[in-house]
Amino acid sequence: MYTVLLVDDEEEVIQVIMRKINWEELGFSVIGSAGNGVKALELVEEFQPDVVVTDIKMPYMDGLELSNRVKSEFPATKILLFTGFDEFEYAKEAVHLEVEEYILKPVNSAELKSVFSQLKMKLDQEISEKRNVETLQKYYLESLPLLRADFYSGLIEGRVHEDEISRYLSDCQVSFPGPLFDCLVIHTSSSQEAGDMDPLLLSASVREQAKERLREKWQAKSFAYLGNTVFIVQLQNENQVWELTDECDRFCRYARRMLGAVVTLGIGQVCGSILELPRSYSSAREAVSYRAVYGASRAINMKEIVPQKMDRDVISCEKQLSDLFRMIRVGSEEEITEAAGRYLHHIAIADKSLQQHCLERMELLNMLLRFSANNGISMGEDMEDMGKLYSSILDMEPDAFRSWILKVSLSFREQLIRVRSNSTESLVTGAKEYVQNNYGDAKLSLDDICAALGVSNSYFSTVFKKETGSSFIGYLTDYRLDRAARLLIETNEKSYMIAGRVGYSDPNYFSYVFKKRFGASPSKYRTEHAKSEE
Repeated sequence: MYTVLLVDDEEEVIQVIMRKINWEELGFSVIGSAGNGVKALELVEEFQPDVVVTDIKMPYMDGLELSNRVKSEFPATKILLFTGFDEFEYAKEAVHLEVEEYILKPVNSAELKSVFSQLKMKLDQEISEKRNVETLQKYYLESLPLLRADFYSGLIEGRVHEDEISRYLSDCQVSFPGPLFDCLVIHTSSSQEAGDMDPLLLSASVREQAKERLREKWQAKSFAYLGNTVFIVQLQNENQVWELTDECDRFCRYARRMLGAVVTLGIGQVCGSILELPRSYSSAREAVSYRAVYGASRAINMKEIVPQKMDRDVISCEKQLSDLFRMIRVGSEEEITEAAGRYLHHIAIADKSLQQHCLERMELLNMLLRFSANNGISMGEDMEDMGKLYSSILDMEPDAFRSWILKVSLSFREQLIRVRSNSTESLVTGAKEYVQNNYGDAKLSLDDICAALGVSNSYFSTVFKKETGSSFIGYLTDYRLDRAARLLIETNEKSYMIAGRVGYSDPNYFSYVFKKRFGASPSKYRTEHAKSEE
């Protein structure tokens, strides 16, 4: 079933259209309707319909402006325009909007059915082309040449030295103008693939779709690495990483909807040289592991979720120790216990010398101290006498040592959970304070609040909705209307002046949203509450 959004300021027109067509028989379902372009754009952002059917003449935002916004932000969405005979030529001039069809009013059911039948065939063909096995095989066989893939993998592994860069760039015929660079890791779930499709073909399809969306704008280089797809992107300034995060998040949702693929995209640390890409790659790969905390089918930027860790070197240690720290960050108590067991088994090999055992215990303690400092959490030990702490660790019996490791590891896990919770609460509090100070600005937007807080739109929207139960736009609207309601009761100002004070430049639209919220126009609301106070 493809989804349809109907937009017309005449409710009876929408009802006629819904009755004239057997939507299910044609392969469509109507997910909702709107009476103006502003409301329609909110529904498009929330539901991402496959088709938007809109009238041209509407209040607050007309159909052409709505079509332009939809095509700009959701290019895969199809647009059908209703036009009157007198505005038909005007609509036809808007060819840059890539409108699928122009339908003259009054609506003819046979014509409408024919239009949607043709549109269904076009949508089916687009999805068929994306899922066609032969096309996927072609994508897979036409992946980057081995020489480039080896160069890119060498960069993120740290195998390429500074004096070799110019030769590699020349041999591979690639360039990295920068000036800044970032690694992205795209993980496609092999356990949740679309139907019976081969996981390799699905990953190849995701890779090709990501290349289409990211390669040109971000000058991205891509290659397959350790079962994932890695992109090396180039930025003009550090603030662009938030725009990149939002675009990656939209891609993850697109891949789920169009390809049936569960994709998590990790965004690493921004660096100033391609020789620093190993750190960026390590942090991007770690970001992907946070899908256990933040969920899959989304982009995860390590700088947003663990900001205090990003400016430090990535911890390097044996695999078992690395697994233990990873479980502390994203695992359950049971997984931490198992990881600790594997590490202890690794260091308890009998033929090691006493000196080796001591060195490994001291290494573990150093790693724990560094981890606690990097993440702003406590070891729970007396840190005044470090010599005493080292001595106690070295003197512990194996069982006591095991208990101590579990105690500290589980304590770290609980503290990290609280730190993440406090971080999101602080973010929401900052957003609310920003609204309190700037709600009167008619141009206040989600982009403004995210720029002020230094986070991406996608991360902020997820956190704000989770913490408050409301979208940011919904919260801003409610706050403005609550302030307006108080001003109507407490002052004698005209409603159009109050509208401007609370951030509405159009008094008519202010009256529309106010009535929708309170069930009465501003003037009637003032009269009713004035009587009640008497």
